[in-house]
Amino acid sequence: MVAAAPTPDPLEVAAEATRGLRGLSTELTARLPRLLEAMRSIGTGLELRTVLDRIAETAAELAGARCAVIGVNDAAGQGPAGVVSYGATEADRERCGALFAGLPSGAHPAEFLLDHPLPHSFIGVPIRVGEETFGHLCLAEKRDGGEFTVSDLHMVKVLATEAGIAIGNARFHEATRQRERWIEGSVAVTHSLLSGDAENALAVVAEKARQLARSAAGLVLLPEPSGGLRIVAADAEDPSALLGTVVPARSPAVPRLLAGKPVFLDDPAARPRLITGVLGRFGPSMLLPLSGGDRVLGVLATPRAPGARPFTAAERTLAGQFAAQAAVALVLAEAQRDRERLAVLEERERIARDLHDLVIQRLFATGMMLESAQRRSDAPEVREQIERAVEELGAAIQEVRTAIFTLRQGPAQPPAGLRARVLREVGAAAVPLGFQPSLSFVGEVDARVGELAGANLIAALREALSNVVRHARAGRVEVVVDATARLTRGRAGVRLTVADDGVGVPADGRRSGLANLVRRAESLDGSSELGPGLGEGGRGTAVVWEVPL
Repeated sequence: MVAAAPTPDPLEVAAEATRGLRGLSTELTARLPRLLEAMRSIGTGLELRTVLDRIAETAAELAGARCAVIGVNDAAGQGPAGVVSYGATEADRERCGALFAGLPSGAHPAEFLLDHPLPHSFIGVPIRVGEETFGHLCLAEKRDGGEFTVSDLHMVKVLATEAGIAIGNARFHEATRQRERWIEGSVAVTHSLLSGDAENALAVVAEKARQLARSAAGLVLLPEPSGGLRIVAADAEDPSALLGTVVPARSPAVPRLLAGKPVFLDDPAARPRLITGVLGRFGPSMLLPLSGGDRVLGVLATPRAPGARPFTAAERTLAGQFAAQAAVALVLAEAQRDRERLAVLEERERIARDLHDLVIQRLFATGMMLESAQRRSDAPEVREQIERAVEELGAAIQEVRTAIFTLRQGPAQPPAGLRARVLREVGAAAVPLGFQPSLSFVGEVDARVGELAGANLIAALREALSNVVRHARAGRVEVVVDATARLTRGRAGVRLTVADDGVGVPADGRRSGLANLVRRAESLDGSSELGPGLGEGGRGTAVVWEVPL
């Protein structure tokens, strides 16, 4: 039978506790001046790293510890942001780094160290401000070989509070500076978009987003007819590798983005399930819809490199606000461009109307006057010159009509038909030629010429003009597209004529690309031939390319 333990005398227990508290109070009182002096020496207004260095040094000296280590959590609380140490060896720092990396959020180091090799003596306290844990302050190995006392623990807690205040202030100031940067970025984007830089608007958004998010790339994606998202603007080390690539519609993140909801990709294991294509090769990413009113204009993506830290909650919020501001700026810029385009269209319509109502009518009247004079003249030379002048007036009228059609197409409209595409090719040839070729149309080109014949005619025109630029050394070029031509066997067709007054075809009868013209025409049951040019005595070359309608 085991005897019961004697009951301790309550008075003796109370007396022993009183003696312990008296001793603790005496020890704390003796240390208080040194602690206050040390805290004053820590100072304010210094960089965070300097403050933490001083706190670690002060804690080690006052507690008589061989080393002190401060582990600081990152702003998101997802891992260590750094380790500050005093008197610690490289092995100590590595062990502490591993400790803080595995320490659960809010846990006490002593609790976590139960399964880890401990130094002879150890103190670990959390660094907190309110309920938020910023890190831990740890001391190891008392210099005198003894154990850390309760007085040491209280002193370390005071210094941990000081460290928490310093870290909290630094985080607050960094968050303030970060918010200011995002606001300044939004203002810069808005100013750029509304100051006339509309052509590069999306590139400006991508560039600013990459800078502000400190990401590996800034991307702007626009919806595709197929349901996917195409990268149309990129700011990265190699933007050409990204531009034009498409995030397919089968990516689970795409429907969410097109519905106006952001997507954040932090977990490497979950990333392939959410996004496929080029974005799947990056690390943590923010995908933010650019929503204007009730429609999604596009998506802003700021992916970081693989293995980089995830975006914090503050960064996500600021980036979302930036995307919303950028979307508003894009809508305003689009509206401004529409107003400017409308003003241009109205002016072009006025010019076209004046050309039609005034210039053409005057040219017609002049032609009629010349024809009347031709009939009354008895001099053959005069009649011939008048006839030539009437022909020139007819060509001028045709060119004015072409100019009217061009004016009414609109400055930013895509080519609406064959006529507009011919105009574009002829206009492009004016630069290398050094002058504007003459161009005329006969018949309803857009209505009569089909898509296949039109596409081949454009290719033939491009080839013929290229030959003139490279070989002819011409001072005059005329292009005629006749949709009322009659081909062999009485077939209706379209005829393209490109004539110049240059040096003509070389003696060997060949010129680069002429064989291609023949093959292209024959593939449509047509033909391509060479004729005399515009120069005196037929000098130069005329390419006559025709296919049935």
